[in-house]
Amino acid sequence: MDKRLLRISEVARVLDLKEDRVYALAREGIIPIVRIGRQLRVDPDKLQEWIDNGGKAFDGGWKKEA
Repeated sequence: MDKRLLRISEVARVLDLKEDRVYALAREGIIPIVRIGRQLRVDPDKLQEWIDNGGKAFDGGWKKEA
C-alpha cells in the first residue's frame, strides 16, 4: 500500500485555494476527507473523482447563509 493521503496544504495547492477555504469546505462536507484523530487528510483518488464530477455545491448555491 503505497498510496499517500494529501494534507490540506497540498489540497489547497491543487485547487488553487487558501488553506482556510479548504478547511471550510471540509467542515461543510463538500470535500471528501479522511479524519485521523484531529488531522484531516484527503485521498487523492477521491479528490480527483470529486473534481471530475464538478464538486458539490451548498444547497441553494455556493453562498451559505449564516
